[in-house]
Amino acid sequence: MSAADQYWYNTRTGEVETGHQSSWTHLLGPYATRAEAEQALTRAKSRNEDWEDDDAEWGGTK
Repeated sequence: MSAADQYWYNTRTGEVETGHQSSWTHLLGPYATRAEAEQALTRAKSRNEDWEDDDAEWGGTK
């Protein structure tokens, strides 16, 4: 899959971009589909919560 065929979620604009158009500092991805890119923030939030739970279990605070 070429870079032009990938999708990115732009955290600054809240828009999905096809191909690399913006600064890397504002992008999440790449994603294979537009639908995956549209869910980028939801997926990131879920993963962060899972990691925080894992950290709490590992540290003995949960």
